[in-house]
Amino acid sequence: MADSGEGDAVGGTVIVADDNEKVTDLYAGYLDPQYEVRRAYGGEETLERADGSVDVVLLDRRMPDLSGDDVLDELREREYSLQVVMVTALEPTMDIVDMPFDDYVVKPATEEELHEVVERQIVRATYDTRLNEYLRLTSKLDVLREEKSEEELEESDRFEMLTVLARSLYDDIQEMLDEHDLDADEPEGLIEPP
Repeated sequence: MADSGEGDAVGGTVIVADDNEKVTDLYAGYLDPQYEVRRAYGGEETLERADGSVDVVLLDRRMPDLSGDDVLDELREREYSLQVVMVTALEPTMDIVDMPFDDYVVKPATEEELHEVVERQIVRATYDTRLNEYLRLTSKLDVLREEKSEEELEESDRFEMLTVLARSLYDDIQEMLDEHDLDADEPEGLIEPP
């Protein structure tokens, strides 16, 4: 039967989904207690365990009741803001180009590999959220700068607050990029100081 991991999880919620119970339990054991781990022993059970509180799904591609590819499609249709990592014995082929997963690990996966991929996906999700908020704020700043006079902007506490918030998010994003060596993923000129 499936299990919601107990313990002192601190890093987020992860679903480990594989029809091979030994593999599911092994991978779940690697990640618990750092993460809240939910075990799923098939595709249907994965969909039952998934909800808006899940951060990462480690998903096998070959499951008899519902394939990992189908589970992936259904998770994306539900529009959960979770990261999906395919963890499978299938060597990647060109068909993965059109698949909406976030990372791919070929089995057998080590404890270190699983911890690295889960951490990377949680960081990326946090980065995406902050980056989107930053882009929303800078869009507002740009419009106000175009439409309002310098004098109006200087007199506006709300504009100043928006500028401070955007700058704080910018600094957070830069710090996160530096801390996790993700700057290679940043498109040239995507973010600039507000």
